Amino acid sequence: MEGAEEELERRSKFLSSLIQKKKSIEQQEQHDSLNVRVRASDMPFPLQNRAFRCARDHLDSMPGKLDSKRVALALKKEFDSAYGPAWHCIVGTSFGSYVTHSTGGFLYFSIDKVYILLFKTAVEPLDH
Repeated sequence: MEGAEEELERRSKFLSSLIQKKKSIEQQEQHDSLNVRVRASDMPFPLQNRAFRCARDHLDSMPGKLDSKRVALALKKEFDSAYGPAWHCIVGTSFGSYVTHSTGGFLYFSIDKVYILLFKTAVEPLDH
């Protein structure tokens, strides 16, 4: 009986690793199709994908020069409405930052030569 349980556990781990590998390949294929490169993230994949698609759509809709404020506002509004308030977004071709963010609410990525930082902060009242 014990040997059968160990074999079942081994097979379960193997299948889980195959599923994870397949998800990783699919994620990379999507990144390639959108020309996305993740620089740093602790955000779940579905939220990342929403950010990539939103950013790509807005960048593609801009004729000519990058309007970084418009892209930042669009991402902020998208995430505020979908996942609650306190999202912040920085968009540009060159910037520095140091931010505090909520767990699971940080994504720094690039599309083409545009860098995008999207993060959520905890909403806490200020002490006076």
